[in-house]
Amino acid sequence: MGGVSTTEQATRLPHVPKQDRSRATRQRLLAAAVACLAEHGWAGSTVSVVAERAGVSRGAAQHHFPTREDLFTAAVEYVAEERSTALRALFPDGAVDRRAVVAALVDLYTGPLFRAALHLWVAASNEDQLRPRVTELEARVGRETHRIAVDLLGADESRPGVRETVQGLLDMARGLGLANLLTDDAGRRERVVEQWGSLMEEALG
Repeated sequence: MGGVSTTEQATRLPHVPKQDRSRATRQRLLAAAVACLAEHGWAGSTVSVVAERAGVSRGAAQHHFPTREDLFTAAVEYVAEERSTALRALFPDGAVDRRAVVAALVDLYTGPLFRAALHLWVAASNEDQLRPRVTELEARVGRETHRIAVDLLGADESRPGVRETVQGLLDMARGLGLANLLTDDAGRRERVVEQWGSLMEEALG
């Protein structure tokens, strides 16, 4: 009879689980890198520290990410993409309340992703190898966030000033995220978000 022998099956079957394990290891490393960067900053976030937190060997970490710069730029990009997906998922049928969109956008800048990204930006300002990669990453993430904001707000950027209004909202959100690094600014942030929600309704019509 034709078909695949038992020996062939034995050599083929582990292939898919191995891919799954590799993908899971990569995601654990990325999540651990973001957490370490947010908690310890660039100086305290070595590949060894991240590998230990992720529960993998240093060798396994370097197999996925040969350099420290590879690991941390990939980590921030990975989580940024996850947050963008989560933001879109909040309004699957399109947003109807611009105040809710403003609040959701501000939330993007007050969590561990922003804290980790800030540490990466500071490191990039002093690390020649890191700077161009982080600059490119920030530009890409910024464009994606702007597109999401325009879609969710129903903003017509063909109208004069609308693009700048949306960008101003994102700049404001980034500023609130920066303030949140030092103190619990939730009360003030809520009032600012409410006011910006009203401003966006007026500005976007």
